[in-house]
Amino acid sequence: MVIVLTILHVLICFFLIIVVLLQSGKAADLAGAFGGMGSQTAFGPRGSATVLSKATKVAAALFMLTSLSLAIYATKRGGVTATVLEKTGSQAQPVETGVPAGQPSVTLTPEGGGPSRTIPLNIPPPPGQQPAPAKPESAPPKQ
Repeated sequence: MVIVLTILHVLICFFLIIVVLLQSGKAADLAGAFGGMGSQTAFGPRGSATVLSKATKVAAALFMLTSLSLAIYATKRGGVTATVLEKTGSQAQPVETGVPAGQPSVTLTPEGGGPSRTIPLNIPPPPGQQPAPAKPESAPPKQ
């Protein structure tokens, strides 16, 4: 059904393009060639409806109907799907960073996507403060 409707839609598109290109413009009459009022006005003198203008109206109406039908069929057939963000969020795996807990770090995520990296920050202590002394290794008990 959808294939037949799509083929019909494409044929109507081509027919509409051809019919519109075959029509002459409003200023194509003799008065337009010599600067008459026909070329100066937006709603200038109109001739009677020709076969091409009637075919344009019919083709435009059919084009709208087939477009609407294809859109309705696509939404009914497609159903509800997850968004791109939901898809990528469900597939995201926690990455082991290799940074010890409690150490300040920065996580960098590329703009185009891809894996993020966590980089440890080596921040020196503020001036006037000494870093905490390292625990001395325990000496073996004396015997």
